[in-house]
Amino acid sequence: MNLRFFTFLVLSVFFTFNQEVNAQERTAEDTDAFFIKEIYGKALNEGKCYDWLTDLTTNIGGRLAGTPQAAAAVEWTKQMLDTLALDTVYLQPCMVPHWNRGDKEIVRIATSVSGSMDLRATALGNSQGTGDLGVTGEVIEVKSLKEVEALGDKIKGKIVFYNRPMDNSNFRTFTAYGGAGDQRWGGPSKAAEYGAIAVLTRSLTTRLDDFPHTGSMSYNEKFPKIAACAISTNDSEKLSRLLKAGKVTVYMRTTSEMLSDKPSANVIGEIRGSEFPDEIILVGGHLDSWDIGRGAHDDGAGCVHAMDVLQLMKRLNYKPKRTIRCVLFMNEENGLAGGKEYWKQSNAKGEFHTAAIESDSGGFTPRGFQTDGHPDVYVDKHRQLTQWLPLLEPYGLGFTTGGSGADISGLKDQKGLLIGFRPDSQRYFDYHHTEIDNIDAVNKRELELGAASILSIVYLIDKYGLK
Repeated sequence: MNLRFFTFLVLSVFFTFNQEVNAQERTAEDTDAFFIKEIYGKALNEGKCYDWLTDLTTNIGGRLAGTPQAAAAVEWTKQMLDTLALDTVYLQPCMVPHWNRGDKEIVRIATSVSGSMDLRATALGNSQGTGDLGVTGEVIEVKSLKEVEALGDKIKGKIVFYNRPMDNSNFRTFTAYGGAGDQRWGGPSKAAEYGAIAVLTRSLTTRLDDFPHTGSMSYNEKFPKIAACAISTNDSEKLSRLLKAGKVTVYMRTTSEMLSDKPSANVIGEIRGSEFPDEIILVGGHLDSWDIGRGAHDDGAGCVHAMDVLQLMKRLNYKPKRTIRCVLFMNEENGLAGGKEYWKQSNAKGEFHTAAIESDSGGFTPRGFQTDGHPDVYVDKHRQLTQWLPLLEPYGLGFTTGGSGADISGLKDQKGLLIGFRPDSQRYFDYHHTEIDNIDAVNKRELELGAASILSIVYLIDKYGLK
């Protein structure tokens, strides 16, 4: 055999082999692309998430941990999961804090310029009330906790008004929310440290409107537990203008209180994996919500997303290799009791979550996923996700780094990948923690696209795994 012929033969074998490998790769990618297309078709035509969310928000309503509505939501979602013929559906008991809002809040201002007027207000979650008689004091406006420290004794006997807006120039609204949240979470105790008698906070939204936003706060046990209310952004602007014109006195009355802890539960359903049952892919949201609205975007949407992932798998007759577990967590809003109980039990059992996906950013148009994980494995696992971008980009999905979800955050030490579903967030804080977070704020198609997006990434992780 001459050298030229031998070289030709070797090159022919090499190119033939490469063509076969490339063809196999193209076939696998085509198979995935067709299946993801089928996922979207099923979700948009046979999804149940919107009907479930309508039922949850309309017939049960707001689901603050420890209330009868939260208990009803636990029972209702368990019954819905029972209809899907899953391998396992069960409740995971946990004890949750029970905060009671009490009577309708009164925040009434009196000035020499405009007379008396009531502001639109809502007590902050976990706050103590003023008592039946209420409190009256001069208002002092600040922009930060550091400003309270700088004022020192000038705070004594006053009602502190935190009026730092969310940064409207920040494209990432969740970053803007985090940047302003310290005044709600820690503002009351900081004001009490210097002798304040009560606190008002500007509602956390980029919009100027008339709807006060509640949300959780926490007391430092070293200082008195003073009453705290959020007022609407329009009323925050009004109060700030009045303060520029002269002295403003406010009468506040709230009767909120913490009661004894109550028994509740996380709701869990799963399809057992056929090849790697000990590798768990979790999809979840939190079942509780604040009491003043009906918790449609926060976080009924995330719960029905997770439920619909299992429902759609059944409709597609998809048999997962890995265990797909839906977890509806209780008490994310004002304590994280359900998440903590889940982490505790999962770690005690020696479980491994190869991926945990949380939907807690609303039911708006999907934009992609944000990831987090243990430093030992995170970079490699996130990089593996990016190889699937060609399959997901046609649906407007991408990956970013830097976060996941509160209820799954405690699973980081298991060294799987933590993933937060990220829809478009520009309107989220219009509704977040308000009386208008109802089903009419949710677009059916956008909600269904969210379920399809989450199932698509579940499918890819289940099929190929994460090394």
